[in-house]
Amino acid sequence: MIKFEHTLFALPFAFLGAVLAADGLPTGWQIIWITAAMIGARSAAMTFNRIVDCDIDAENPRTANRELPSGKLSVRFAWIFFIASLILFVVAAYSLNWMAFALSPVAILSILGYSYAKRFTAFAHVLLGWALAISPAAAWIAVRGTIDSAVPILLSLIVLMWTAGFDILYSCQDFEFDKKAGLRSIPARFGIKNSLRIARLLHVQAFAVLLLLYFVTGLGWLALAGVFLVGALMIYQHTLVKPNDLSRMNAAFFTTNAFVSVILFLTFGGAVLLAGS
Repeated sequence: MIKFEHTLFALPFAFLGAVLAADGLPTGWQIIWITAAMIGARSAAMTFNRIVDCDIDAENPRTANRELPSGKLSVRFAWIFFIASLILFVVAAYSLNWMAFALSPVAILSILGYSYAKRFTAFAHVLLGWALAISPAAAWIAVRGTIDSAVPILLSLIVLMWTAGFDILYSCQDFEFDKKAGLRSIPARFGIKNSLRIARLLHVQAFAVLLLLYFVTGLGWLALAGVFLVGALMIYQHTLVKPNDLSRMNAAFFTTNAFVSVILFLTFGGAVLLAGS
């Protein structure tokens, strides 16, 4: 029910936010509680989404075999797991600092609210982007107790636009089902061809902000290598999907996007450590 590969979308960005905030390695205590917070938040968000969408997933051939609609897991178990995950997140936020704890309700509303978004707006993809985008800024707050730089804002903007773009791509698979079920999405509203264009535009914007982040941080050659590697991956991702052929969507969605976050963490994070050595 909680896929580890999905965690690779957000966790490296949280760690990168923490490394940039600390201008090096955060303390061991901060690393432990940031990791716990991410595990709790991600698990709660995914579980809540599965609970809320259980009936919809059961009707969609692509998702009918998921754990809840197929009966592999019970809804009662999912609720217990959800509550435990939420408690873990709040305890982790409290253990980091007062600001992290005070803002934890905002994070909870963000990560849970997305589950209802597609019932009301075609821009649910942007709300998902927001839910993931708060992770680097939250990690910055976890380390510093405040937002005192443009760096976490720029990093969060990158995550928002990158996530919204690849979620639009992924949603193209459900174009017919979303229209039939009355669910709102960019593909259901604008069609697959236009949706691919919108996703491409979002990724161009994400790359532009990534370049800006590089210039703001001034982290040197290793970070610049990360910028161009991510740019190449984004281009490659869009070569895999075409309006009349979505057969390579899993490669575009899972493999390519998992590499994006890891590459940026290793290159920008590595550049921070090199600069401090």
